[in-house]
Amino acid sequence: MAEQLTSLADDRALLGRTSTAERVSDILRSRIAEGFFPPGTRLSEDSIGGALGVSRNTLREAFRLLTHERLLVHELNRGVFVRVLTVEDVEDIYRTRGLVECAVVRGLGEPPYDLQALAEAVADARRAAREGDWKAVGTANIHFHRELVALAGSERTDELMRSVFAELRLAFHVVDEPRSLHEPYMARNIEILGALQAGDRDTAEQLLAVYLADSLERVVEVYRRRVGDDGQ
Repeated sequence: MAEQLTSLADDRALLGRTSTAERVSDILRSRIAEGFFPPGTRLSEDSIGGALGVSRNTLREAFRLLTHERLLVHELNRGVFVRVLTVEDVEDIYRTRGLVECAVVRGLGEPPYDLQALAEAVADARRAAREGDWKAVGTANIHFHRELVALAGSERTDELMRSVFAELRLAFHVVDEPRSLHEPYMARNIEILGALQAGDRDTAEQLLAVYLADSLERVVEVYRRRVGDDGQ
């Protein structure tokens, strides 16, 4: 926990002069997604509040916001913990991804599309793979799909999926072999990008639908083996 708090203190400058619960929740959401606070971690009000230099009330409001986003859970007389997902949670996350991501691709309109951010995410994944950093590959893969959603140009959709992708990372963090989980989907992202570069959104949507179905099957398989059906 000491290392996490030291790193969290580095984020204090991001709060600026007008510290708000929303800004604190943004920082904590990012840190949870990055794995600084793995699933099941108890979050100390005193330690985190001190590291960020915010009041207890501000921190509690941030915790409340993240609990509403299903990233944290409050346990009576025990405190606030990073949520441990169940298999049903994982299935619901992918159901939401399928509904939103495929709809975004289907509604893109006529090409050409602004695909620079997608190409950069692919490049980030390749670079991380060369360095053997498979958790970073997983992060780059998620960035690819986040930027795919951003093609819709909808702040509301971006906000919705920001929480969905953060939840997805909670499942990824319990996987012991991130390479086997993330490596196969690098090539699939490249295929989706190639279809969009060619202006073929129908093929891109088909590739995406198969991608999500296969990824769900793989994640659930690994997740069941790792944490069991009840998420414990």
